[in-house]
Amino acid sequence: MSHLFSPFILKHTTFKNRIVVSPMCQYSSVDGFANDWHLVHLGTRAVGGAGLVITEAAAVSPEGRITPDDLGIWKDEHVDFLKRITTFIELQGSVPGIQLAHAGRKASHSSAWKGGKALVNSAEAWQTLAPSNIPYAPTDPLPKEMTIAEIKQCIIDFEKAAQRSIDAGFKVIEIHGAHGYLINEFLSPLSNKRTDEYGGSFENRIRLLLEIVDVTKKIIGNNILLFVRISATDWVDGGWTLEDSIKLCTILKSVSVDLIDCSTGGNSRNQQIPVGPLYQVSFSEKIKKECSIATGAVGIITTAEQAESILKNEQADLIFLAREFLRNPYFPLNAAKALGDDIAWPNQYDRAK
Repeated sequence: MSHLFSPFILKHTTFKNRIVVSPMCQYSSVDGFANDWHLVHLGTRAVGGAGLVITEAAAVSPEGRITPDDLGIWKDEHVDFLKRITTFIELQGSVPGIQLAHAGRKASHSSAWKGGKALVNSAEAWQTLAPSNIPYAPTDPLPKEMTIAEIKQCIIDFEKAAQRSIDAGFKVIEIHGAHGYLINEFLSPLSNKRTDEYGGSFENRIRLLLEIVDVTKKIIGNNILLFVRISATDWVDGGWTLEDSIKLCTILKSVSVDLIDCSTGGNSRNQQIPVGPLYQVSFSEKIKKECSIATGAVGIITTAEQAESILKNEQADLIFLAREFLRNPYFPLNAAKALGDDIAWPNQYDRAK
């Protein structure tokens, strides 16, 4: 059996293989509700054999959406259809996960195929929030610097979203602390110029994330896994660094975060990213070894052989795939064949094996 198709156990949860459907925005919701598109999109990847299927970023509040078309989990009414999705995913032998997010200053934009621009002079626009009133792009409206009361409300929003996630049947919760969204904005000195307890020093800039982790852990206990996605570097001089990430992840390990999903960038238009196959794997490897915590590798991983090599070399514990799953929902079935593994196919598809 290959490394890619060997089971992976975290606490009480067993993943049948190391392949993860990474969160991918679908921009297909109305008022935050999941619908048939999400059921088919996520369900197909579970049928295709992924060990863990994670939803796109689910906004913990209306103002936390990237676009008006984002998935949400800010009200109880969102739970029922999400429960239908998690039930189907589990019936395929996969583990259902959800990513909880707040877009911060990157909120109030149009969806990708509608231009992806900041909503300006639009009835759909809303006031964006951030640690400091610094826009991501010069043409973006100024975000509002969050008050302490607004920060505390954001923490409550994550807490309530975690409870709804449990009610919906998710077995993994991932907190989105990457890609220039709200938590990442607090972490990075490029976007956080506060002078209170949420800004300035490293300890203050990580405070929001740690407080969100704390309330989430109190809700989910030990039976639900908690992942955190980070941008391991800003790719900008004077920004968040790998060394910062190692310090942070050591702390996250100490407060019982189960896995770090290692991405990079997204918080500055000045970033210089050497994009290419496996370009983020070294960050996963370094954090895994330096912090003694499980990690996930993500970013232009497109073949079974690449994934197997990452695992064999102990550079990560899970392989997160995004665009490759858009191209090939049945990547795991094909990857098993490429690696010489005989895995079970859905009964309905077995004649094609």
